[in-house]
Amino acid sequence: MIEGLKTYIIGAGIGGLALARVLALRGADVTVLEQAGEIKEVGAGLQISPNGLAVLRAIGLEPALVRSGAVLADTVRLMDYRGGEVVRLDLTQMSPQKYYFVHRAELISLLAEGARAAGAKIELLQKVERVEPGAPAALVVQGGARREADLVVGADGVHSVVRPVLNGVRAPFFTGNAAWRAVVPNHWGRRSDVQVHMGPRRHLVSYPLMGGRLLNLVAVQEQRAWLEESWTQADDPANLRAAFADFAPEVGEMLDAVDEVRLWGLFRHPVAEHWHGQGLALLGDAAHPTLPFLAQGAVMALEDAWGLGAALEQAAGLGTGLGTGLETYQLWRRARAQKVIRAATGNAWKYHLGVGPLRFAAHTALRLGGALAPRRMLGQFDWLYGYDITEALPEKSGR
Repeated sequence: MIEGLKTYIIGAGIGGLALARVLALRGADVTVLEQAGEIKEVGAGLQISPNGLAVLRAIGLEPALVRSGAVLADTVRLMDYRGGEVVRLDLTQMSPQKYYFVHRAELISLLAEGARAAGAKIELLQKVERVEPGAPAALVVQGGARREADLVVGADGVHSVVRPVLNGVRAPFFTGNAAWRAVVPNHWGRRSDVQVHMGPRRHLVSYPLMGGRLLNLVAVQEQRAWLEESWTQADDPANLRAAFADFAPEVGEMLDAVDEVRLWGLFRHPVAEHWHGQGLALLGDAAHPTLPFLAQGAVMALEDAWGLGAALEQAAGLGTGLGTGLETYQLWRRARAQKVIRAATGNAWKYHLGVGPLRFAAHTALRLGGALAPRRMLGQFDWLYGYDITEALPEKSGR
């Protein structure tokens, strides 16, 4: 146990709230500081693959996830942008592993409830302006109030206030991709499948949410113009429809149903070199932002939360101190985060092949693979989905 470890977590997102429950269940004195006036997320979906579900199960929140209206996925369909099916993958072959689609707001809600139930406190309207490493570590909130703790964790995303303290300031670079997010009513009876329509320099992902009542849409287009790195900015739905006007009629129908859409530029940030300092740590996007081409951003934050908690508990049990626990956490997590980010980055070009011989060859290979060796196609991601961090041992990290 890490009984009484006074901890401030900056950010009430998925990673911060998951960590709050993980640490509070182990006896820590946890407070989450959130700058917003309420805990909420703009309407959007996310995917919880088996490696993320393992964490929710370990902290007792899998039943709440199922009750939230999360959709149990059974099929992945890769589609040509003109509507033809390239390959269909049966996710039930991953049994007993499960893959869910969940509304982001529902996941945030159940994590917040779980954190409070475990004894963590959540304070709103607490914008952290700076942090200071030390024993104790300190932070200063807007208005000048200073707080001290054994541990301050930056779970505050790509614009983290903690990351520059540990790593300095390094500007990201624009990837040349823009992404739209929208949620529409599910008029098409989609129940349990994710579809990826792949076209020249563009792709669109769609899957059901909230028990099948809604469809989540994520559309990505390559472009030269720089965009702000914020996925809360609104855009005109007409721009989204125009960008995908030559896609199949079923895509046009989904986009015609869009009333509100968010647009953001996709930037590459390096994985942080230093995930910890004296009394400080990074978690989730603050440590390792990833592009949305493998649906692992939220899941990696869940893995981080469990990993940090387990590493601190191990250090406490061995009497080696907080610093050793933080070192173990980085050793355990950094290499995996790098591998996941490389895989996500590599997926982008596969979805955006232009019309021509390369596209024909790639789609033919996918069709043959899906027909002749579907288990092998699913198996190529065993290293990702088959990994259960709750069954791993911190002492094996770094080997």
